[in-house]
Amino acid sequence: MSTLAVNDLHVSVDTEAGPKEILKGVDLTINSGEVHAIMGPNGSGKSTLAYSVAGHPKYHVTSGTVTLDGEDILAMSVDERARAGLFLGMQYPVEVPGVSVSNFLRTAKTAIDGEAPKLRHWVKAVNDTLDRVNLDKAFAQRSVNEGFSGGEKKRHEIAQLELLNPRFAILDELDSGLDIDALRIASDGVNRFTAQGDRGVLLITHYTRILNYIKPDHVHVFVDGRIAEQGGAELATQLEAEGYDKYLRAARA
Repeated sequence: MSTLAVNDLHVSVDTEAGPKEILKGVDLTINSGEVHAIMGPNGSGKSTLAYSVAGHPKYHVTSGTVTLDGEDILAMSVDERARAGLFLGMQYPVEVPGVSVSNFLRTAKTAIDGEAPKLRHWVKAVNDTLDRVNLDKAFAQRSVNEGFSGGEKKRHEIAQLELLNPRFAILDELDSGLDIDALRIASDGVNRFTAQGDRGVLLITHYTRILNYIKPDHVHVFVDGRIAEQGGAELATQLEAEGYDKYLRAARA
């Protein structure tokens, strides 16, 4: 079993007025085989957590630790974190004009595994994966995310998840901009990933609708850069009924 552990994490970003603290002491432990959902209002620091763990240079860790099976993730470069077993599904995937999906996927797989996959088996794996996320074979020849619809971008993220098969997936607003069909397809991909039994997921979302498709083991309420409440799947049901108001009031008190 693997463990991704975040301990007393403080993170700031640079602003015109100087450094601004976004994360104010986050503690979170995810074991393989678990799905953790982080929910909270806009501006609460959910995406900052995701990008800080992944290694985005915009975010400065001022104190605290992030470890994967005891190894210091924060000391690693972004590519080293990926090889260690981390995957980030972005809320707004970036366009990479001139780089085909096919080349991108194979280059990423080669970098993570340390050797190129056998071409014949790899092409079949890519085609099978694209088919599972309802993308046709011609999709592999398109430039990464260039001209993609919102649903295509997120389904492409799920294809990456399945093909790269990390130990831990951090999925930032997977449901953002998806219609019900695309949401179901993306959720099915996450469920296939977790069905392996030894993979962990950190799912960041505003809304409970995606949790109708992906059942969390743990739910955390994120407010003002901290975890304000945590519980099981029943906490998401409570948030659906009551919203975040009581947590926001407590944070302002």
